[in-house]
Amino acid sequence: MFGSKLNLHREEWLEVIFAQKNKSYGAYDLRRKSDRNTTKALLYAGTVFVLLFLAPRLIALIKGAAHADAVNKQVEVVVAPPPAVNPETPIPRAVEPPPARQDQLKFPPPVVIADNLVNDVDPPQLKDLENADPGQKTVAGSPVGDIVIVEPAGDGPKQSVAAVVDDNKVYDMTLLEVQPSFPGGMDKFYNYLSKSIRYPAMAAEANIQGKVFVSFVVELNGELTDIHVLRKLGGGTDEEAIRVLKASPPWIPGIQNGRKVRVKYNIPISFALSQ
Repeated sequence: MFGSKLNLHREEWLEVIFAQKNKSYGAYDLRRKSDRNTTKALLYAGTVFVLLFLAPRLIALIKGAAHADAVNKQVEVVVAPPPAVNPETPIPRAVEPPPARQDQLKFPPPVVIADNLVNDVDPPQLKDLENADPGQKTVAGSPVGDIVIVEPAGDGPKQSVAAVVDDNKVYDMTLLEVQPSFPGGMDKFYNYLSKSIRYPAMAAEANIQGKVFVSFVVELNGELTDIHVLRKLGGGTDEEAIRVLKASPPWIPGIQNGRKVRVKYNIPISFALSQ
């Protein structure tokens, strides 16, 4: 019995459960109609789901059919016949261009022909072409005529000039032909540091001494940019190292392939208290 499938909504079970109870109360009616209500709910929900799923496709099909009808609709176009030609209308003649200012001599290109077909007319000589231009026929020039340009006008042969583009790549200082340097050498640079550095009061009170390792980029104009502290010392020494580098005079930029390039430079700056 316990292994069988029980349906507590069957009439027999409902009669047992609601024996000697008020069956007019809503619980009895709900249990008795539970199976039918569940089936109706599933059918309604399934129908709504299918309609919602197929609605976009149905709308697309309807619009596609309407669009196809609109495209296939043929419109008759009436083309008006061209106007009749009046036989009395004169036909315009070709206008002959005005004569050129320079004389022309007939100078046809050379053609290889048989000896018996050669005429006795000598071709024009080079001295004849000093005061005339070669042409297909001999034409006398006019003093008031236009200048004839035999060859088509143009800008002449153009030479491709490679545009000079600055190299913005940052090179390593160890791979250059000429490394960047401070004007006068590194001794001058360290002399500048010793005169420009103001020992931070916090570092002096805490007796902080050592080296601050910094990196920077020497630009094409010698300016120092992209200054970063690689190894800090603390006590305000890192900020002081950045300050003196920003105030540094311009360096001599590095050279690679005969051109100025940007170079990354690493350097230590020492902080020591005088004894």
